[in-house]
Order: sequence, then structure tokens, then C-alpha cells
Amino acid sequence: MELDDENIGTMPVLERHVFDIATLEDYMNSNIEGFKGPITVEEFKGGQSNPTYKVSSPNQAYVLRRKPPGKLLKSAHAVDREYKVITALNETDVPVPKSYALCEDEDIIGTPFYIMEFKDGRVLWDPAMENSDFEEAKGVYLSMNASIAKLHSINPKNVGLEDFGRPGNYVGRQVSRWSKQYVDSETENIESMNNLIKWLPENLPVEKQTSIVHGDYSLTNVMVGATDPNVIAILDWELSTLGDPCADFNYHCLQYTLNPKMADASYCKEKGIPIIQDYVKIYSDNIGIDLTEEWDLYTAYNLFKLAGILQGILGRVRDGTAANKQAAEKASGVRGLADEGWELIEKNFK
Repeated sequence: MELDDENIGTMPVLERHVFDIATLEDYMNSNIEGFKGPITVEEFKGGQSNPTYKVSSPNQAYVLRRKPPGKLLKSAHAVDREYKVITALNETDVPVPKSYALCEDEDIIGTPFYIMEFKDGRVLWDPAMENSDFEEAKGVYLSMNASIAKLHSINPKNVGLEDFGRPGNYVGRQVSRWSKQYVDSETENIESMNNLIKWLPENLPVEKQTSIVHGDYSLTNVMVGATDPNVIAILDWELSTLGDPCADFNYHCLQYTLNPKMADASYCKEKGIPIIQDYVKIYSDNIGIDLTEEWDLYTAYNLFKLAGILQGILGRVRDGTAANKQAAEKASGVRGLADEGWELIEKNFK
């Protein structure tokens, strides 16, 4: 079985995610213009933290995203924030699905949810594009680059999102957040991580414009056309906020560092994927910010951030609040990310 088979398409609704379809149909009939039932409901495969469903009616298909049932952290799975940013971006040229309705009444299907347009396209899961030809690989990457630049070029105030996050000092606040999580979750002494925690707050990137940032922009979080390589929808806005666009774009580019094939310039050229230097220049030209001097600084920061996220998982394993599966691999991953980040600092900024 290929990876795509496990993540693409729909399946019967999981037992723990079942809800009353008749109640949902009544809600849609009252709240979505032009809706006509009856409906059928399937659940999308894949790793969404918010359960996502395909809702089909005789004349249209929709997508429903909901908070998962059960006890949750207060700020987690904020489907209302996802709906807010998608709705705002409906008025721009950023490729997002059309939003239809937000329901915060838990009596309808058990948890808050929103409904948006179903886009008929493809989600690709391999950043190295091994199953794509030259033209498709090139087209997908150029369209991804253009799409994130469009997002970052939007002035939040112009679309009513000036209150979508705290403006200014985005990277500084992120460094503080992930440093605290790392220290709280620490399971071994890692010198390179200690060095990054000390060095980064005093050597932050120059403050950039405040943009809408996706937070997890990647190939797996965009949909491309069914028969063409163009991005038709950016998906999964759960981590979106206001922040530094260059930090957001650099996080997207970590695949060039962490994926062995993507790190091989000759492979990229042969496959049609822009090499990292060209990919960054295309974005820089689109956004109007020269990233040459600070690129390695942003990369070190994002490697540090990933290490902090991973260490948080290890801390939950230590405390017995997370499964212990593959804990040893996660531990070695933290050290490797921190070492690579500090090596970049020593090489370029010391």
C-alpha cells in the first residue's frame, strides 16, 4: 500500500465521530442558501486533528470541520478561528474554499463546526514528488510559492483580521514560548539547545511587516487541481495567526533541510523542483523582502522551534500523558534538530 492510499479519499464515519445526520440536515436547510437535501456523510482520511467530513447532497458537496469530541485544551481545535480567516480570505485572491456557516451550538452535532465548499482536487503527500513528472513538480512548487506570497501580501486590516493575533515581535515571542516548553519538558541535557535558548533572544531577525501566517504551510496542507498543478485551496488553518511572513515561509522550506531528496540540488533539478536558492528568490521577489542575509537565522529558529515541539511530546511521555511509542526516535530527533540549528549559527553568525 502506498502512503497516498492511507491518507487520500473518504471512509465511513469513525464510531467515535458519529453524529445525528438528520439534525445536521435541518441546520443546513435553515442556514445555507440554496441547500437541498437529503445528505450523506463520509469522513476524510488523513491526519487532521479536527475531524473533517464530506457532506454530499443531490446538487452540491460540502466539507464540514468540527472540534473533536471529548475533553480538550481551551485554546485547541479553534474551528471558529479557521472559519474567520477563511471567510476573510474569500474576499482576496488567496486560494481558499468558500465558507458557508459557523455553528457554535453543541446541540447540533455535539461540538462546534463550520461548513465550507468542497473542492475537487488532489492532496499530494510526497514533497519529493517522485510520482510526478517534471512539469507537474515544477508547477506545483511554483504555485505553492505564489500562493503563500499572496497570503503574506494581504494587509490584515484590509480584510478585518487586525485582531487575529498580537502584532510585532512574533519570532521573539515564539522563541520564549518554545524555550519554556523545552525547559519544562527537558529529559536530557542538550548543549546545542541550551546555546540556542541563550543566543536566539539576543539575535532575532529584523522586524518585518505583520502578515497573516498559516503556521503549517506545506504540500500536504494544499490542494492542487485534479488535472493541473495549480493550488486551488490552502487547507488546515488551525495554527494561523498574525506574525512574521518570512518565518512562516522558512518553516515551509524546512523540507529542503530535513528531506534527503529535497536537500539534493541535483535531484531537484532533474525532478523539476526549484532548488532552495531559486525558491527563496522567487518568494523574495514576490513579497518584496530580501531574505539573503537572514535565511540561515530563520532556519536555525525553525529547527529550534521543531525541537521544542518534539521535546514537548517527550515531556508528555515522561509524565505519562502521552503514549510511549517511538520515544527513542523522538529523543534523538530533538538533539539532531538542535545540533543542526546551532551549527548554522556558528557557521554564519559567530
